[in-house]
Amino acid sequence: MKIVLVTETFPPEVNGVAMTLKRLVEGVARLGDDITVVRPRQPADRTAGPTSVAADAVLDPRGDGRFREVLVPGLPLPRYEGLMIGWPVLWRLLRLWSADRPDVVHVATEGPLGWAALGATARLAIPTSSSFHTNFHQYGQHYGYGAFLHVAFAYLRSFHNETAVTMVPTRQMQAELRTEGFWDPEVVSRGVDTALFSPARRSEDLRRSWGAAPGAPVFLYVGRIAKEKNIELAVQGFLAARVHHADARFVLVGDGPEREALQARYPEFHFAGMQRGEALAAHYASGDVFLFPSVTETFGNVVTEALASGLVVVTYDYAAGREHIRHGANGILAPFDDPAAYRAAVVDIAARPADWPAIRAGARATALGVTWDAIIARFRATLAAVASLHRGNGECV
Repeated sequence: MKIVLVTETFPPEVNGVAMTLKRLVEGVARLGDDITVVRPRQPADRTAGPTSVAADAVLDPRGDGRFREVLVPGLPLPRYEGLMIGWPVLWRLLRLWSADRPDVVHVATEGPLGWAALGATARLAIPTSSSFHTNFHQYGQHYGYGAFLHVAFAYLRSFHNETAVTMVPTRQMQAELRTEGFWDPEVVSRGVDTALFSPARRSEDLRRSWGAAPGAPVFLYVGRIAKEKNIELAVQGFLAARVHHADARFVLVGDGPEREALQARYPEFHFAGMQRGEALAAHYASGDVFLFPSVTETFGNVVTEALASGLVVVTYDYAAGREHIRHGANGILAPFDDPAAYRAAVVDIAARPADWPAIRAGARATALGVTWDAIIARFRATLAAVASLHRGNGECV
């Protein structure tokens, strides 16, 4: 197939959605499809060449995972550092796709660039799918947009209902969106790289660099250090757990607007900053208990990465936690959005270190069953089904 993926977030940005989309794109390319990514130009792209196609992103017919990128102008998302939104380049997309028509366009984000892509596919009658990756309507509560939440959600519903299918990462999200009037959401979940994220990458040298004494537990957080991730509750959970482990260390991996303030308040915490690849995997594997109390996830890749790394994961009963964790067997679940229950869950498992080895083994075993190959095949099959539709009447060719 000739596929186009339109997204406002993609590497070199570092976040769960960007990395998920890159994994899907590379997987589809390896299967032999011709795939192009349309995305905003990032500051890191300034040396990548012309604005039309990145110089180092060329389709390789051998199918080794390389793909084209069409870069469009972008602007920083207000009050959300590090995330770009693309300009609504409707006429450019019309020219591009009139000259080189794709079989299917997948719109991964709902910003101005995504809106322009929907307009272009409607005018050209190109089959279109979408995916619901990020709860922007919930994020708005943390960034001063609360008064617009109902309008935002109505926009999201209207946006996705213009496409043949909306892909969602969990069965829970599928049920919720159906209740809210979204048409035909389909589960296309996310995998985890169990070769990269593995208990085998545990490093005693790294633990010593964090100031962890031999045998002392390390509580770990990985993600954006920001309000929408409920970072303060992770801090509270750790502080409460220290009643059982006075020598425990708290390591935070990532960056974000709350980091500076947290470092000033808690200089005894270790802030590891942004980590990638094998360094990130070593940080995961060198921890013991993973704290992730976010309530704004559609999935939460860090949960499956922590499971693959063999950590005791404490998270809320929703998204990836509900999809993959069996409470007490391979992780710990707290009732959704109940801060007191979350703190109690952290304290309870902190008091039972003898239970950790079995939970950690269960976590790793669960992750080994969540393969990217199956997810990529599901994604491609869904795109193929959409490509076979007449946009006007929804009948299969």
